[in-house]
Amino acid sequence: MLSVRVLAACSALALAATVGGCVAGPAANIETPPPVLPGSFAYAPAMEVSANVAALLPQGDPAFNDLSALALADAPSLAEALARIDRARATASRAGANRMPQINGTASVQGTRTNPAQFGANFPSTVTIDTERVSYGASLTAAWGPDLFGKLRAQERAAIARIDAAGADAAGVRIALLAEVAGAVIDWRTLAAREAALEEDVVAAETLVTLAEIRERSGIAPGFDRVRAETTAEASRSRIAALPGERAQLIGRLVALTAQPAQKVRAALNQPAPDTSQPAAPASVPSDLLANRPDVLAAAARLAASDADLYATAAQRFPSLDLSAALGLLAFDIGGLFETDAITGAVSGSLLAPLLDFGRIEAEIDGAEADKRIAFQSYRAAVFTALGDAEAGYGLVAAADRALTVADRERASSDRSARLADVRYRAGLSDFLTVLDARRNADASGERAAVARGRAERARVICGKRLAAIRPANRPLRPRFSALRLLEQG
Repeated sequence: MLSVRVLAACSALALAATVGGCVAGPAANIETPPPVLPGSFAYAPAMEVSANVAALLPQGDPAFNDLSALALADAPSLAEALARIDRARATASRAGANRMPQINGTASVQGTRTNPAQFGANFPSTVTIDTERVSYGASLTAAWGPDLFGKLRAQERAAIARIDAAGADAAGVRIALLAEVAGAVIDWRTLAAREAALEEDVVAAETLVTLAEIRERSGIAPGFDRVRAETTAEASRSRIAALPGERAQLIGRLVALTAQPAQKVRAALNQPAPDTSQPAAPASVPSDLLANRPDVLAAAARLAASDADLYATAAQRFPSLDLSAALGLLAFDIGGLFETDAITGAVSGSLLAPLLDFGRIEAEIDGAEADKRIAFQSYRAAVFTALGDAEAGYGLVAAADRALTVADRERASSDRSARLADVRYRAGLSDFLTVLDARRNADASGERAAVARGRAERARVICGKRLAAIRPANRPLRPRFSALRLLEQG
């Protein structure tokens, strides 16, 4: 009789598995072909150009060194990104634990009191009813659902891939944070250079005012020349007066980035500025860019997670097996817990196979397929965004360098023109209006040269950020996998 029952149970299991396999249908397949990359960047320098990546940041500036260290240590945006990594790790740990059995222990004491009238009044006198009872129990229960078709393993893979995505996001936040701090420091130094150039302009204009006053008192020139010279000086002073507002905005930005008080930020910025230079942009190729850009790596990790999610969703088509067991003690007095009769137990197993769900699972699979297509297109968007950013970054450096060269030449030429106009005016060979025009051109060229130098330095920071060439020394980015290899493996 036992063998017949076992045979019947095995037949039922086989039938459920067969039906489940029929329900499963063909496996979902979403094509994720690797994007076609160009062989090189159009605006990149020649590969033989040697460039120091670290020089893209103002590493020699003590203000940048101090503020970047403060930002990496206490910036809210970075702390939030690191907390997201911890959250992803916890989720992955939970997904891994779901594959293991679960064992629980319970202990209980229960007291009950009943009304004998509920059993009726026609009981023999020899029958007594215990209306008050106390029971004592303790038990161990175990449950396990064997991962027969890999659903739980797929969920764990998805969770692990999301750890990689969170780590890449955190690396992107670090890069952006360093670039923002570097840009703010460069802007602060540029303001100082602009102020120095404007102060030189004020001194030159005041010299013209003095000269015009002397000529006015001597009756050689009209008083209008002095008024025009004073107007030129006031124009420079008005531009100097606007600089504190720009400084306040920079301090406010750095307060937000570093989570430090304005006094501490200002003290760091007031440190002496080092000599600046414009190093060449580092040469790179598109494949290197995809191996280092955090946004590309994060998109690739999310694509891997969506692939695992699709597998886990498709696994719902197959049967699931649940096993459980319980071992306990039940007695109606404390001493009875240690008697053999107090031992209780149960063992059970169940097999659940989808037979007819009216398209519920198929709808979930369709949604998972759409999620994977969305993740793939997000990855493609990240790839081409990275390529476009790199091209723009290289072009920005080249354009800023050309603008700086022209601005320096313009400043030298304008200064020479102003000096010659002053000499000719003193010799009586040109009028005062010519001197003023030459002076105005020289004044404007000095400030433009300072701005152009700041833009050239900022362009290198932007290029380094877009190439993912900016790295905190103590936090290198080590991706778990190659984004291109992920796509090549399907």
